[in-house]
Amino acid sequence: MTTPIGRTEEIAVLSKILNSEEAELLAVYGRRRVGKTFLIRNVYQKQIIFEFSGIHNATLQQQLESFTETLTKATSSLPLARPVSWVQALNMLREGMTPLLKKGKRVIFFDEVPWIHSKRSGFLNAFENFWNTWASGQKNLVVVICGSAASWMIQKVINNKGGLYNRVTRRIRLMPFNLNETELFLRKRGIKLDRYQILQLYMALGGIPHYLKEIEKGESAAQAIDRICFTKDGLLFNEFKSLYQSLFDNARYHMEVIRALAGKNSGLMRNEIIDKCHLTSGGGATQILEELTESGFITPNIPFDRKVKDSLYRLTDEYSRFYIKFMENSRASGAGTWLKLSSGSSWKSWSGYAFESICMKHTQLLKKALGIEKVYSEQSVWRCQPTDDNPGVQIDLLIDRRDQCINICEMKFSENDFEITKSYAKELADKLKVFKAHTKTRKTLFLTMVTTYGVKNVKNHAGLIENEITMDALFSAL
Repeated sequence: MTTPIGRTEEIAVLSKILNSEEAELLAVYGRRRVGKTFLIRNVYQKQIIFEFSGIHNATLQQQLESFTETLTKATSSLPLARPVSWVQALNMLREGMTPLLKKGKRVIFFDEVPWIHSKRSGFLNAFENFWNTWASGQKNLVVVICGSAASWMIQKVINNKGGLYNRVTRRIRLMPFNLNETELFLRKRGIKLDRYQILQLYMALGGIPHYLKEIEKGESAAQAIDRICFTKDGLLFNEFKSLYQSLFDNARYHMEVIRALAGKNSGLMRNEIIDKCHLTSGGGATQILEELTESGFITPNIPFDRKVKDSLYRLTDEYSRFYIKFMENSRASGAGTWLKLSSGSSWKSWSGYAFESICMKHTQLLKKALGIEKVYSEQSVWRCQPTDDNPGVQIDLLIDRRDQCINICEMKFSENDFEITKSYAKELADKLKVFKAHTKTRKTLFLTMVTTYGVKNVKNHAGLIENEITMDALFSAL
């Protein structure tokens, strides 16, 4: 099997578990198609003695029938009778697996557990009993429970208040590839694209391995996006609804939140989301926002000098943002659609916001490029509403440092060297002035330009721009 790209920390955890002298219960979660199953199978390929995956929207009888067939194959036995409950099914698993644990560390892998635990299935209660009465006492056993519904995994498994309370010994939240991992993944597959092209791919597909796997040799970024997203047989042509419906109950409300955030690049506060999406201000809205956050689709950002309750939520899933802007409600489809759309003004404006979002995801690498990765800092956003005295000011990324400095980051995506005009230079100078006046900060402000290829006339503005970072920094390894 193929060695996973990146995932260094996760592989170290998985390897450490194999050297444990106790039974281990590992919870792995992360959004759909991020590579959870691939990671577990590849690292534990020699140790897995039983693997069962839940079936989406299947009945209890269908799940138990699939489980029975899987157990029959794993134990190389005559066809087993289908159990009537999960308690009976896991007792059968215990009997079948016990002899195999004498051969050293072994792994039992339950994939897509939220799908196994359907309504009134009783799986989780049965699993609690399975772990507490038998599995937890097997020193050679590792049980992996995996799920794409991240919020469900956290609430029902990791923070379980019942029989699984405090039983999970280790957890892994698997995130999408960063740009460095995306570049390595494409290179390993023989895809030869420069970093500007990879950035364009990332804007549309994000760092989801299953999406990136669709890119073919010899294609430009535009050709790949065109085929994958705009042709009727393309993987992502109808992905949006199925993605959310497979993760969340009543996914319509989750998708409405995503659409609302897609229409506001600067982000929305909790109350603004509730108003736009007609949600209840109580637990309903809280649960939806938590589920989308834990699954990595949205990210709350605390504004400078404000509190958590003032957080601005932003859409940070690249594919969702791309789909809503260019695919949903679009009359255009078929081969050549994206090649046409990507040459228009709408793409140029949108790509600037997409680049800003990518930079914010890679803030640690910006800090590394600035040489401040070892200085404690906090990233935040800042807004100042327009008044009679000054125009509105928006700062999408500032790095507030413990060494009494603040990096004000301006992020610009362009296909050539970026040129600062006189009017833009005045806008930048005014932004710093307004920020200092309103926040009354005494810290030193460093205006930092983050661009694709650099600033063409940076020497003309040496007194204004303190730092310059190009897209290459975003592709560095952490």
